[in-house]
Amino acid sequence: MNITDYTYLINKPDAINERQSVALEKIMEEFPYFQSARVLRLKHLYNQDSFKYNYALKVSAAFTTDRSILFDFITSDNFTTVQNGLYEQKIAELLNINVVDSEIVEYIHTSESVNTLEQSILSSIAQANPKEETIQAKLEIGKPLEFTKEEKHSFQEWLQLSRLKPIERKEIPAEENLEKKKKLDIIDKFIQANPKIPPVNKETIVPVTAPIIEDKSYLMTETLAKVYLEQKKFSKAIQAYEILILKYPEKSSFFADRISDIKNLQQNNNS
Repeated sequence: MNITDYTYLINKPDAINERQSVALEKIMEEFPYFQSARVLRLKHLYNQDSFKYNYALKVSAAFTTDRSILFDFITSDNFTTVQNGLYEQKIAELLNINVVDSEIVEYIHTSESVNTLEQSILSSIAQANPKEETIQAKLEIGKPLEFTKEEKHSFQEWLQLSRLKPIERKEIPAEENLEKKKKLDIIDKFIQANPKIPPVNKETIVPVTAPIIEDKSYLMTETLAKVYLEQKKFSKAIQAYEILILKYPEKSSFFADRISDIKNLQQNNNS
């Protein structure tokens, strides 16, 4: 892939074909932190409704220094909608082709077919366990997750990347060491004094404060429920849909069916 082709794809990401997607993979192997190549491939996988998209999103986040930018990108209109007029333009081009003669041509599947490999994999899974495959199809497992701008919590839950920062070991100034020693001396003197806490009068009524339970149900969305399902956290997914039933009673039947399917899937995975 040369610079001209790459520049064209930057401006027309919906025009990426399978051959160019493979070329982007090779670029990422050589330059793993090349952000534009990663987002271009993400866009292609999303457009193809590929089961590879969810994992590719997680890997892209791992190589992204500022994940808020990645989140803004995948929730933007340019990402979630196919470029306006692209399909109409292609249809118009086909209709304007002048046919001089006609012949019967046998269609041959080539490596350019977008979903050939994916369909082959999914078919193999279906043959191995048809019942589980049917349930997974109903639950749309593997379908690209669609986040909205209000679902940063769901996005973070999906990534589950380490938030630990490297330990910075710094030399402690002498003044701080002296201050620390003074504090330790005070603690030592307090312990040596062997202080005693006076017993509480039995008749004294000690008020009991009820624990504050923070309601986080407002964070629950269908996308977050799907995130738990993709991560095979079946119990959390069931709990998520139970909350959604309370939030959206008009869809209770749909969510109840999901819960039933998840329980069946959970049973199959435990057996």
